[in-house]
Amino acid sequence: MRGQHRQAVALGAVAGGGKKRRRLRHAALVPIPAILHKGIMATNPGNADIRTAGWTGLDWPGSLRRAGRTILDYALPPRCPACGVIVGDDRQFCLSCWSSLDFLDGPACTRCSIPLPTALPGSEPSCGACLADPPPFEGAPAAVAYGPAARTVALRLKYGRRTGHARLMAQLMARRLTILAGAGDALLVAVPLHRWRLWSRGFNQAALVADELAKLTGVPCDHHLLLRRKATASLRGKARRERERIVAGAFALAADAKVRAAGRHLILIDDVHASGATLRAAARALKRSGASRVSALSWARVVPDALMPGNIFDFASLDSDMIDNRMSG
Repeated sequence: MRGQHRQAVALGAVAGGGKKRRRLRHAALVPIPAILHKGIMATNPGNADIRTAGWTGLDWPGSLRRAGRTILDYALPPRCPACGVIVGDDRQFCLSCWSSLDFLDGPACTRCSIPLPTALPGSEPSCGACLADPPPFEGAPAAVAYGPAARTVALRLKYGRRTGHARLMAQLMARRLTILAGAGDALLVAVPLHRWRLWSRGFNQAALVADELAKLTGVPCDHHLLLRRKATASLRGKARRERERIVAGAFALAADAKVRAAGRHLILIDDVHASGATLRAAARALKRSGASRVSALSWARVVPDALMPGNIFDFASLDSDMIDNRMSG
């Protein structure tokens, strides 16, 4: 009798247009399978749209990343890698530091890539030094001239352990690499550190930049093709012949280097190109591998005052592996 009474009440409510059953206001917050009466309904393919309604449209990983980034930017806002003022995004210079960078895009020597402002555009000039003593590489461009902002970025990567600066440097070097590599079979080779220097520093800044360049351009890199078998003294304050003598014989090829490098265009990667003694010694070793061509690419190039009046640094006292003081911050 009770069952018939309930059925009659239900039919009467439907027939009479009774009130609709109120839905739970927070039902959407409860997982659908938890409120189903039978487990078989949760596994029924026909109810797949019910179970996933309201959940598939949410990008939970992306939302969490954005929320975490907002909190991180508030606690540790991105700063200019050169002067440290707050900027809009990571690996971004402030307007003042960006304006101070001298991009080396003008006419340059075809052998060593030193700027030649008086050369005619489109010509293939050579500087006097390369005519007298041609270097072992064919082209050694750099992204920017060595100045206050470029120097700070290089030193903070090298001695301040700001390894994220390697990506910033690679982003500004990528266009020069694309032009330098061309359509040939190019291979990036970072200037190696001696094992004791690598152990004390913990990383090779040139290798970090090479890895980032490989990610950006797709040009592969090989960190074991060239070895540094001799630890060299500081090159700071040394004359050119003395620098050449110090780095002579510092580099050697891996046992199977001729197999891996034969017929390829090898591109040395370094952070700073000053006198070029280190790059020339490394390039001479790579030439013995049977490579079709050897070039070099750097983040910053020290340019003499006569060629770039705005450069206040003494290029004869600098090199990529000779600064001994540490930099923090």
